Amino acid sequence: MTPQATTEDTRDVAARAIDLSKSYGSGDSEVRALDGVSVAFQRGAFTAIMGPSGSGKSTLMHCLAALDTPTSGRVIVDGTDVGSLNDKALTTLRRERIGFVFQAFNLIPTLTARENILLPLDLAGTRPDPAWFATVIEAVGLADRLGHRPAQLSGGQQQRVACARALASRPAIVFADEPTGNLDSASGAEVLGFLRRSVEEFGQTVVMVTHDAVAASYCDRVVFLADGRIVDELDRPTRDGILAHMTALQDAAVQARAELDERDA
Repeated sequence: MTPQATTEDTRDVAARAIDLSKSYGSGDSEVRALDGVSVAFQRGAFTAIMGPSGSGKSTLMHCLAALDTPTSGRVIVDGTDVGSLNDKALTTLRRERIGFVFQAFNLIPTLTARENILLPLDLAGTRPDPAWFATVIEAVGLADRLGHRPAQLSGGQQQRVACARALASRPAIVFADEPTGNLDSASGAEVLGFLRRSVEEFGQTVVMVTHDAVAASYCDRVVFLADGRIVDELDRPTRDGILAHMTALQDAAVQARAELDERDA
C-alpha cells in the first residue's frame, strides 16, 4: 500500500526544516553537516542561504529539496512532510512542486530552448499552460531564442532557459544553487533580476544558496549558517551589511580553529 503523505497547514510557509540534522560517516570519522537546524521560508519571498565553506548551506538546500535525506528531523514542503513519502511520491513532489536552478545549467544539448523549458512537463505527461508559458518567456526575454540549442546561447541566456524551466510547472518553491556561479557580472545580474521579478510579479518563492554578497542583496532575507547551525539572519539585506556578517563569521571560524589548535598543541 502506498503511504499517505502527512500534511499540515502552512499557508504562509513554502518550506520548513524542523530540528534538521545530517551526518556523514560514523564514529571518529563522523562529520555533522547540519546540527539541529530549524528554519522557515515564507511564500512569495526571495531568501538567500549563506555561510563559509563547509557551513552546511548546500546540504540544507539538498535536504529541503528532497535531493538528500536528513539523519534526523523533518522537512515540510508545501505542507507535505517529505519524510512520509515513498520514492514515487518523492519524484512527483520534485517534478510538480519544486523547481531547480543549478550552477551548471543542466540543459540537454540536443534540445532547443523551448524543448528544454518544457521537458519536465513532457516527462510528466502534462500539457503546458500557453498563457503561463508566454508570460515566463516574456519575463526571461527569450522569445527570439526558443529555437536555439544551448551551444548557440550565451551563458546568461542558458541560465535564463534554466530559470524558465524551473517556473514552467508553477512550483510551490524554486531552489537555486549558486545560479550565477558560472556567469559574468552582467549575465548574473540578468538572472538575479529575473528571479527577483518572479517573486515580485508572480508571487514565486525562491531560496538561493550563494557565496556572493551582491547576489544575496537581491533577496528579501539572508540566513547565515556556520558549522551546520543557523547563527544569524538579515532582513532587507544590503551588500555591505552582508559582507560585514560574512566577515564576522569567517573571523569567528579562524579564532575557533586557532583555539582548537592551541588545545591540541
